[in-house]
Amino acid sequence: MELYSGHINRLIEELAALPGIGSKSAQRLAFHLINMPQDRVNKLAAAIVDAKANVKNCKECYTLTDKEICPVCANQKRNHGLIMVVENTRDMTAYERTGKYEGVYHVLHGAISPMLGIGPNDIKLKELMHRLEGDIEEVIIATNSSLEGETTAMYISKLIKPTGVKVTRIASGVPVGGDLEYIDEVTLLRALEGRVEL
Repeated sequence: MELYSGHINRLIEELAALPGIGSKSAQRLAFHLINMPQDRVNKLAAAIVDAKANVKNCKECYTLTDKEICPVCANQKRNHGLIMVVENTRDMTAYERTGKYEGVYHVLHGAISPMLGIGPNDIKLKELMHRLEGDIEEVIIATNSSLEGETTAMYISKLIKPTGVKVTRIASGVPVGGDLEYIDEVTLLRALEGRVEL
């Protein structure tokens, strides 16, 4: 027996398909949305549609932005000779929360994972190598401490070393298997300060 009507079930199914949302959370969210005033629902729907239509990759670091160049890359006070390589925009945001990193970023949009069929050509490695043609002093590899993150870090290190650019890896302190977006700022800062040359 179906508990809810088709419209409610469809909303619950769509919400449950989002990452980190289970069926109970999806039900709670669905009922919350249904009970919200219509103008707030319209604003939320418009925000989702606008974000999907207008957000793109920064032309320099490939993070998500609604401008050609993201605010970090556009900031002339940042050290543009220091590039931190991260797997995704959430990892970049985690480092930005520390307030201590003064360089710029490069977002790979994934990690090398032969098991999932993701190879070096499926992430933004060519774009990173193109950036190294400029005046770059150091590349900090800040991929996750997972098998995929470590594989990606070693691959990047082997690509960059022949160029003569200094390559470092964030120190441990970030737990193995942990995602950077969930780690507190102090641990991230210690990992950044304790980075080692590869």
